[in-house]
Amino acid sequence: MSADVTATKTDDVRETVREKYAERAREVAASSGACCGPSCCRADTFDPVTSDLYASDEIAMLPGAAVQASLGCGNPTALAQLNPGETVLDLGSGGGIDVLLSAKRVGPTGFAYGLDMTDEMLALAEKNKAEAGAENVQFLKGHIEEIPLPDNTVDVVISNCVINLSSDKGQVLREAFRVLKPGGRFAVSDVVAQGELPADLRQDMEAWVGCVAGALEENEYRRLLTDAGFGEVEMQITRVYDPRELAENLTGESSCCGGGAPNWDDSVYARFDASGGRVVSAFVRAQKP
Repeated sequence: MSADVTATKTDDVRETVREKYAERAREVAASSGACCGPSCCRADTFDPVTSDLYASDEIAMLPGAAVQASLGCGNPTALAQLNPGETVLDLGSGGGIDVLLSAKRVGPTGFAYGLDMTDEMLALAEKNKAEAGAENVQFLKGHIEEIPLPDNTVDVVISNCVINLSSDKGQVLREAFRVLKPGGRFAVSDVVAQGELPADLRQDMEAWVGCVAGALEENEYRRLLTDAGFGEVEMQITRVYDPRELAENLTGESSCCGGGAPNWDDSVYARFDASGGRVVSAFVRAQKP
């Protein structure tokens, strides 16, 4: 694949993701963090990917808009060991839910960065930061493939169902390695494929935003982490998804990542079943030597 074709693919994926996340941010901002009906009163209860990720006591101390804007597939702040005084970077921080939770865990002597490419999400995150009174937080605009921080800056890199949306995951992992301090930790929640995902899913652009088509195969994820320089790679499966349930959910207005109705038929699922593959959420750990 030529450099021009690769760049075009990257731009297309980014624009699709940006549009859908901007739409989500505008919807949340318009609701002013108030309940907009039973389906979105809590962003972590209506979707097979995003449901029941955060404890009620965590949600209670956050701005409502931060919770509503959450489109993750895990809770990296709960699974990662974040210590007082550490510096944390959240890749694809959205409305800021994991940044604000991280800031509380690292305390006033620590710091939490959030990186996002979508202006609407960044504006929402800044509003949530102000409402939460978080002083040890900074939101940055940029791409996760080009992190706007110096080498050896952070102790922990987290992310929540975002790396799977990148068309150049190897570059994301190399950048994460670069900005981590020696001994720093990579601790992300992500959607992962086990077995071979049918080409129909890979080619459906809306499915990228639905957290499915961009999912790395587990062994490929491990290989890319190792190639980036990481050691001590571990993968903990946290949820197993039914592809049919994911497809049905993508038809709704409140789908996990704002996707649209996929054009999949029974033959797609049959091929997926025959491959022995599955789509899962995983907590991925690794360490920079």
